[in-house]
Amino acid sequence: MATQNSSAYSEGSIRVLKGLEPVKQRPGMYTRTDNPLHIIQEVLDNAADEALAGFGKKIKVTLHSDSSVSVEDDGRGIPFGMHPEEKAPVVELVFTRLHAGGKFDKGKGGAYSFSGGLHGVGVSVTNALSKRLEVTSHRDGEVAHLVFSNGDVTEPLTKRKQEQGDRKQGTSVRAWPDAKYFDSSALPMGELVHLLRSKAVLMPGVAVTLVNEKTKDTQTWQYKGGLHDYLTQTLPVDPVIPLFEGDGYADAKDDNFAEGEGAAWCVAFTEEGSPVRESYVNLIPTSAGGTHDSGLRDGLFQAVKSFIELHALLPKGVKLLPEDVFARASYVLSAKVLDPQFQGQVKERLNSRDAVRLVSNYVKPALELWLNQHVDYGKKLAELAIKAAQTRQRAGQKVEKRKGSGVAVLPGKLTDCESRDISHNELFLVEGDSAGGSAKMGRDKECQAILPLRGKVLNTWEVDRDRLFANTEIHDISVAIGVDPHGPNDSPDLSGLRYGKVCILSDADVDGSHIQVLLLTLFFRHFPKLIESGNVYVARPPLFRVDVPARGKKPASKQYALDDGELHAILDKAEKDGVNRDRCQISRFKGLGEMNAEQLWDTTLNPDTRRLLQVDLGSLGFAATEDLMTKLMGKGEAASRRELMELHGDDVEIDV
Repeated sequence: MATQNSSAYSEGSIRVLKGLEPVKQRPGMYTRTDNPLHIIQEVLDNAADEALAGFGKKIKVTLHSDSSVSVEDDGRGIPFGMHPEEKAPVVELVFTRLHAGGKFDKGKGGAYSFSGGLHGVGVSVTNALSKRLEVTSHRDGEVAHLVFSNGDVTEPLTKRKQEQGDRKQGTSVRAWPDAKYFDSSALPMGELVHLLRSKAVLMPGVAVTLVNEKTKDTQTWQYKGGLHDYLTQTLPVDPVIPLFEGDGYADAKDDNFAEGEGAAWCVAFTEEGSPVRESYVNLIPTSAGGTHDSGLRDGLFQAVKSFIELHALLPKGVKLLPEDVFARASYVLSAKVLDPQFQGQVKERLNSRDAVRLVSNYVKPALELWLNQHVDYGKKLAELAIKAAQTRQRAGQKVEKRKGSGVAVLPGKLTDCESRDISHNELFLVEGDSAGGSAKMGRDKECQAILPLRGKVLNTWEVDRDRLFANTEIHDISVAIGVDPHGPNDSPDLSGLRYGKVCILSDADVDGSHIQVLLLTLFFRHFPKLIESGNVYVARPPLFRVDVPARGKKPASKQYALDDGELHAILDKAEKDGVNRDRCQISRFKGLGEMNAEQLWDTTLNPDTRRLLQVDLGSLGFAATEDLMTKLMGKGEAASRRELMELHGDDVEIDV
């Protein structure tokens, strides 16, 4: 009689997660899990989107004494009629189905032209991670009420006619976050107050109120002065020149951007104190910045550089870089983007490539005009930027002297950069000579160095440290970086470090991922202090290029997609612009070597448009990561690897 194998893999082993189960099993993929603020922010963002669309003037957040939080608005109210296809109340679908929402259709007929909510998983995540959630919607002379528990409907939809004293329209959502999903169940009051205040700043005329039932405190924010007043109140010191503010939005005649896309900004330059930097996309705070920040940086730099050249202010031997202008800049930036592409569901960083050009195109001419109308202030700003450039260059020279003359000879295949400013320099470890050739031609020679690697790097997980240099590739990497191999408990000399960013650049296919893993293994095992100090990065080149033909007044364009999800988003957007999906030509890159220098610069090397991920240990910590890496990379760990694949194989997308 055959015994049942406990590790048997059959048709019955495949589990399909339904409804909100994916969120409950992997909450960290959908929201922040350090505290419940982000799931409350999802509800708040919906209320703000109503105000952004012009349908609401009041938002009220209440912290109840029973640890629940409610958000009320006077928008249009979530529809509660039956969905024509799903045969369920729309309000129920919004809170129980991932990817159900009113923000996918961005055309003129859509419910929202501009919105922060994009993915359609927002409030369904709030519902999934709450013990109880109540929704009340006022619209069309009726009041609808619905109650959920742990994401499931417990009190089905009830409707009644509006009575005297009822609001005419609007939505009220009250949620009891489930503490088991979060490191701390307490809302960070500082972050919450800052979030609500910034919403009021970005929506002049909208009143945002916070009521705390426990402390009996009530705060209301309503601004008419907008970004200028907000930045003035927030700055720790007086600015060197008056605040530079402005805005610019595309009209119907614009060939490059959708009507209404653009930005409003307010910038201050100070000589001391920590800079204040806040950016938003469709009212969503982007704490990690993104391409709209890069557009502001580029616009400021180009305008100041143009002013300095016009007035011949740059001393001999000084090279001005964007960071010299940006170093002492404080700003508040509010961008409006029709179809924003964010990094991750938490939406902390904007990745939309067009946003660089969008913001820069409005900021640069506005600042150029202002500087030439206020020449004295322009010269003060130029002086500040030049001073920063001189300080940076002196620092680079000091580092060079400290190295002394006893350093090993740099590898012959290393194409080094000109700058000696470590904070600015980047080394790209590139897979293959052909890709290395494109990278050498496409790079910024000032600050980007290229080290091509031949073939697969050695798996160094079980290689003794004193035997590492027997491998030529690893020897060259160590010498180029300027740091010797070391262990997690060592105190290596990092003063010889030659690059602030060491970037792994491999193909976007399976082989490229393998090389990426081998290099990450090398850094984690033998250069852990570089990961700890934030010096190791992974570049993410695109997998597809899409040639979108001309549509109407919009010229033909070339767009790049990181994966299938972004590819479909580009095709969807083209279809909304009136271009048949079949007319879009899709090319898949087999490797970096297929890209010419210009493409590689635009997609992977340009700091303003590339995707560069910093490597860190995340929430696991060193010991747990080491244990996991042993299972993945150890020679005698086949059984452990098999177990890992059986447990987590369905988490991986296979590239066939």
